[in-house]
Amino acid sequence: MSKIIYTHTDEAPMLATYSFLPIIEAFASTAGVEVETRDISLAGRIIAQFGDYLTPEQQIGDALAELGELAKTPEANIIKLPNISASIPQLKAAIAELQGQGYALPDYPDNPSSDEETAVRSRYDKIKGSAVNPVLREGNSDRRAPLSVKNYARQNPHSMGAWTPDSKTNVATMGQDDFRSNEKSVVIESEGTIAIQLVREDGSVKVLKKAFPVLAGEVIDGTVMRAAALDEFLKAQVARAKEEGVLFSAHLKATMMKVSDPIIFGHVVKAYFSELFETYGKQLSAAGISPNNGLAAILSSLEDLPADVRDGVQNLIKKGLEDGPALAMVDSDKGITTLNVPSDVIVDASMPAMIRSSGHMWGPDGKEADTLAVLPDSSYAGIYQVVIDDCRANGAYDPTTMGTVPNVGLMAQAAEEYGSHDKTFEIQEAGRIQIVDGSGNVLIEHEVSEGDIWRACQTKDAAIRDWVKLAVTRARASQTPAVFWLDEERAHDANLIAKVNEYLKDHDTNGLDIQIMSPVKAIAFTLERIRKGEDTISVTGNVLRDYLTDLFPILELGTSAKMLSVVPLMNGGGLFETGAGGSAPKHVQQLLKENHLRWDSLGEFLALAVSFEHLATTTGNARAQVLADTLDRATGTFLLENKSPSRRVGELDNRGSHYFLARYWAEELAKQTDDADLAAAFGSVAKELSSKEETIVGELAEVQGSPVDIGGYYRPEDDKASAVMRPSATLNQVIAGLA
Repeated sequence: MSKIIYTHTDEAPMLATYSFLPIIEAFASTAGVEVETRDISLAGRIIAQFGDYLTPEQQIGDALAELGELAKTPEANIIKLPNISASIPQLKAAIAELQGQGYALPDYPDNPSSDEETAVRSRYDKIKGSAVNPVLREGNSDRRAPLSVKNYARQNPHSMGAWTPDSKTNVATMGQDDFRSNEKSVVIESEGTIAIQLVREDGSVKVLKKAFPVLAGEVIDGTVMRAAALDEFLKAQVARAKEEGVLFSAHLKATMMKVSDPIIFGHVVKAYFSELFETYGKQLSAAGISPNNGLAAILSSLEDLPADVRDGVQNLIKKGLEDGPALAMVDSDKGITTLNVPSDVIVDASMPAMIRSSGHMWGPDGKEADTLAVLPDSSYAGIYQVVIDDCRANGAYDPTTMGTVPNVGLMAQAAEEYGSHDKTFEIQEAGRIQIVDGSGNVLIEHEVSEGDIWRACQTKDAAIRDWVKLAVTRARASQTPAVFWLDEERAHDANLIAKVNEYLKDHDTNGLDIQIMSPVKAIAFTLERIRKGEDTISVTGNVLRDYLTDLFPILELGTSAKMLSVVPLMNGGGLFETGAGGSAPKHVQQLLKENHLRWDSLGEFLALAVSFEHLATTTGNARAQVLADTLDRATGTFLLENKSPSRRVGELDNRGSHYFLARYWAEELAKQTDDADLAAAFGSVAKELSSKEETIVGELAEVQGSPVDIGGYYRPEDDKASAVMRPSATLNQVIAGLA
């Protein structure tokens, strides 16, 4: 039997799974396709890590590790829904919920004081941040807007805020003494090992990372962000935002860059509340309160401080907010600033949202305003400045006419910065950090001071070869110009450019338009084409893959959740990601409050179709191809009939959208002529789903409007969640008749 693995994840997509999965299982079974689930939710990953603390009934296997191994096999066919990349506050909340459900888990130790606590912290740290995607992504990334989705956006354009030439919105970035400017890069000549060490000023050596294997042709980088320069830069930007009368905002990625970016975020908090930390920094530190966890963590820990310190801290926070530039807000009504929690503002989502909204963010007064967007490291900040300048000069983009920008991303085997967490260090004492090979030769060296952030990255040669091949494949398949976004003046990129030029010779590029440009030039070139309605493939490294597959879809389609996201795994399998967005916590809040889930499952529909197609290609299952083709057509009808979920309670929501998709899919299967048995099997189902529309839609609507209990946020009770997400007895009966 052919098999598809469907992941059980978190928040809104996890809830949608309770409704959509039974439909998938029923339809797939008619083609002899088995659909299995694997639990890679935050709660599931916590339970899997701490089996030795739990009863045998509570223990579960490590599904993520299992899928990581499966991804290396030709049989892999995995549909991956968005999951939580947990910040420490989210991790602690999930632990507390599980403890309340009877799981005897240890608390997360902020300041481990014993070997056991250090071991516990180490286990939890494996779960936090973006811990899932690097394990599964054993291939490079192919992301694009399907034609049906692009056409729908052209006919039903989303709102785009107008831009004016006098907009004061800008990007601020360091440009010196940051990761980009200090980068050094080498190509490994032959298979061996490297280690990372700190040579102290007295000549003694501290090993930071023991010897680990490297392969021939692998690109290794090392770089450092200087803490003193970062602090000077941030101080200047706080003053600049105040002087220019714009909102102050910092845009980082504390989820994926889970070691470096919370530290940088802490520097931002200290720069904004400088008087607070000058006066009470030592007392806060002694109480275990770190700026890296944000303003909310400071406020929630106030009761642990002596009364006089507590009052002083509260007064200086208030004074900081009054005297400093207005802070961009996450929620103006609730007073939640962008400095409250490190994971609330994620650069790849926050910058496109700002650009789409006239360059505005929300201020403390509940009004939109121009913003100084602070992106400390200059590696990629320049691309956003180019977009802002283009909008200032030429106005907002027009979704009805603009071109599209598919992406081919270098992602395989934890490439580049997104694989750097275990090689990132906040320097505790001055000296020189060295990357040394197995013979003791120093490959890369940096002078470092206390507080500096140093990191190394690896990029495998096989991943680079595969990336170049995928770029050529997509350029030929779509007959679209492709641009490699690489900067010859950056050390890592210079090594990549040499490899790209070499590996392009292995492919037939006749008639193809393939160029290499620096990111700033590449985006200017791409934007010029976009305004003419022309398409351009962006071929990028791992970080720009992440940034651009939010930026362009949000501008083109209104959301990145509508992207087709395929990862052709390097050993022949397929990983199909449902869109490029997050897991939408606000959608869950609305469901709990009003029993209305506005999550749009279009990403799941698109991924499922290509998953069936891959299955047909690799296993010869012709019926899987019929399911793929009919699902594609059904999705087109779904979009044309405008059956996506509404934001408003009482109107169609996620569950209703699943009903209409199932109905259109059944109708397409009933009328297709490739497989008479399937057509016969779905004829009565299609009629039943169509004739009972009023009843089903009524059953789905009548439950809305009041709070619901699903028995948990991070780990709901299956029975309760299923009852909430499948409230139409009529629909359930029709689907059950198929299985």
